[in-house]
Amino acid sequence: MTKPVNTREIILGILWEITEEERYSHVVIRETLEKYQYLEKRDRAFISRVAEGTMENLIQIDYILEQFSSVKVKDMKPFIRNLLRMSVYQLKYMDSVPDSAVCNEAVKLAQKKGFYTLKNFVNGVLRNTARKLDQVVYPDKEKTPRKYLSVTYSMPEWILKKWLAQFDFDTVETICQTMRKESPTCIRCNLSKASKEEIIQSLEAQHITVKEVPYLDYALEISDYNYLQAIDAFKDGWFQVQDVSSMLVAEVADPKWGNYCIDVCAAPGGKSLHLSDKLAGSGYVEARDLTDYKVELMRENLERTKRINMEAVKQDATVFDENSVEKADILLADLPCSGLGVMGRKPDIRYKMTEAKQQELVKIQRKILDTVWSYVKVGGTLIYSTCTIGADENQYNVKWFLDNYPFQLDSMDPYICEELRSKTTKAGYLQLLPGVHSSDGFFIARFKRIR
Repeated sequence: MTKPVNTREIILGILWEITEEERYSHVVIRETLEKYQYLEKRDRAFISRVAEGTMENLIQIDYILEQFSSVKVKDMKPFIRNLLRMSVYQLKYMDSVPDSAVCNEAVKLAQKKGFYTLKNFVNGVLRNTARKLDQVVYPDKEKTPRKYLSVTYSMPEWILKKWLAQFDFDTVETICQTMRKESPTCIRCNLSKASKEEIIQSLEAQHITVKEVPYLDYALEISDYNYLQAIDAFKDGWFQVQDVSSMLVAEVADPKWGNYCIDVCAAPGGKSLHLSDKLAGSGYVEARDLTDYKVELMRENLERTKRINMEAVKQDATVFDENSVEKADILLADLPCSGLGVMGRKPDIRYKMTEAKQQELVKIQRKILDTVWSYVKVGGTLIYSTCTIGADENQYNVKWFLDNYPFQLDSMDPYICEELRSKTTKAGYLQLLPGVHSSDGFFIARFKRIR
């Protein structure tokens, strides 16, 4: 007889790995759902929602807990802290789960894990929270706007300080609001493998909901599927999971028949695969990254999509490669960044990133650009991109690069839809903002080498 699985215990394990072992939530959740793929869809959905929801609302949850706990959240034992956090999430955001069930199950788990002396504490905090949740006083929007945004949307104040210095309050709130919404699965049709119509037909045959998305006619949103690897069109290499913002990189790069392309920080390879698809079997795409693990990820995607004009290579982007000098018609520099533009998909980024870490990333970005710029042929194209928001890693890097290297910005307008065109795209760069645009937060700049 199979022992029944406690879904809340599974969620606690996920939260432990994220908060204490500092693993990324999307990776841990994906691995966990793969491990428990035999569970009913309802149970898998519960695990995913509570784990993701707890991480998305962590600052707000801790703010609430501070109202009802005699012990500061930071001083709690890690297990108890995560137990209370996931329980408060259920109390506040899941009306379908009775308050009594939340409290009782939390106490049972505390006992099961050996925290007998703390079961009354857990019970008291949660029952008090359940009774008085609607009495919690939140920061005032007018008096303390940054604190208001931080608690309401669980966004660290140092990030908000930077955003508010660059954008108006309403724009920042729109970004925060959008990042709390469920991020759909966006896919890019591999048109060299199958037509868009064939891909849609295959997806709908498996009862998957398909929706058109703005900006690119080969991009789609899919929903109502259980397991990506079980989708026939995915197994056949007909599509790649990729946000439309990321697709715009290859679109703006505009590869021509026979072009030689280098992607210096390529894993998991979506942009390189897109270039390969656009080259329709011609030219060559060299997708590079730092570790064996990342190279293997790319090779798995290569095998699935059966690319003949692309190779995954282990290469440190900070180490100069003399053999690559003036070799690339197109060079993609999608560089390591703070990732603050994709917090809607990876909510724990906001808790792992700090201002000091961000400044270290700026140094790495500039070191890589200093190393790889010479790989571009005279007259060739360099695309600089990040999945973040904020001038430090984006506009300031563009200015620094223009001041120090033989490149000029090149208008993006010929390569993007009219809806995205602006003064900045005419100048050569685009900052996408969640909620303002129908995409993740993303930055792209197009440079042309002039000598």
